[in-house]
Amino acid sequence: MLETDQKWMRRALELAARARGRTSPNPMVGAVLVRDNQPVGEGFHAYAGSEHAEVAALNEAGSAAVGATLYVSLEPCCHFGRTPPCVEQILRGGVRRVVAACEDPNPAVSGKGIARLRTAGLLVDVGILAEEASRLNEAFFTHVRTGRPFVILKVAASLDGKIATRTGDSRWITGESARRRVHQLRNEVDAVLAGIGTILRDDPQLTTRLGIADQRDPIRVIVDNLARCPLRAKVVNRASTAPTILAVSQMAPQTKLESVRQEGMEVLVVENSPRRVSLERLMEALGKRGILSVMIEGGAEINASALREGIVDKVLVFLAPILIGGKSTPTAVGGEGIEALSQALRLRDMRIERFDGDILIEGYIDKVEARS
Repeated sequence: MLETDQKWMRRALELAARARGRTSPNPMVGAVLVRDNQPVGEGFHAYAGSEHAEVAALNEAGSAAVGATLYVSLEPCCHFGRTPPCVEQILRGGVRRVVAACEDPNPAVSGKGIARLRTAGLLVDVGILAEEASRLNEAFFTHVRTGRPFVILKVAASLDGKIATRTGDSRWITGESARRRVHQLRNEVDAVLAGIGTILRDDPQLTTRLGIADQRDPIRVIVDNLARCPLRAKVVNRASTAPTILAVSQMAPQTKLESVRQEGMEVLVVENSPRRVSLERLMEALGKRGILSVMIEGGAEINASALREGIVDKVLVFLAPILIGGKSTPTAVGGEGIEALSQALRLRDMRIERFDGDILIEGYIDKVEARS
């Protein structure tokens, strides 16, 4: 039974992942209805407001759902949101057994959907591929539990940790394959964040350029204490489909803010930021907007600030097989640095992937150790 359950749950997770980056502020969910070890209905939640995965699978199965087992990557909802509760539709569909990968952390659902199904007499099993399901929706889980987005720190560096030469040349440290992966990430996250230093130095677009029909641009968030962003910068582009938020401190000149607004950018004056933008407060503000994930694509100083303020959840470091050197050349993380190795932030759950000659090292900030 376990092997069979894992097989169909993997399929449910595959379906859920089809909507990666499209469901915020909702989670990604996939569902498979199985009868006599054959799929009779499949579905996934495509975007916020669309039918839920369980309902899509039930609609496809029709009468074949009677007596079937429903595999779903997240506990079915039991409350009214934009759509009716899934548990009631599951009961009306005649499903015999429900297998959920994990509970929904949303207090409006958590455990209640499972309890409703069991009370109605259905067999319910929870925990099949729970770790994989939680990882798939790590942004949603983080947002529900903390109110802020899941934050990814992305770095492209040489083997000696440099992100540019002494003249500031940084195009391109990594190869085409690694850069395409970054564009895939932009296609998946809700927002990308950069500091004003990166805008002034590199003038990036921070858009998705995959050349595919269904690509989307993330929201661009520019951290700019005093609103120094040039109105000719590429992120200030009315023709772009990517909206831009200029996050400023309370010291930013009002006249400049009006000019920025007239160019189509949104201005966000971050609370409790008298002189510099508090990234922690900025994340809280973005979380209230339903932004579940943010990828930082900045320079050494914004990276250092993000790590110092403790907002980073995951780190992605693309390492190129080159050596740049130089005492004054910028490294991936600036700031004052630490005094003792015992203060170093450590990564857990490491994963390594190759992109032609480049290497991606991925890991999560060990926040338990960081607090100890």
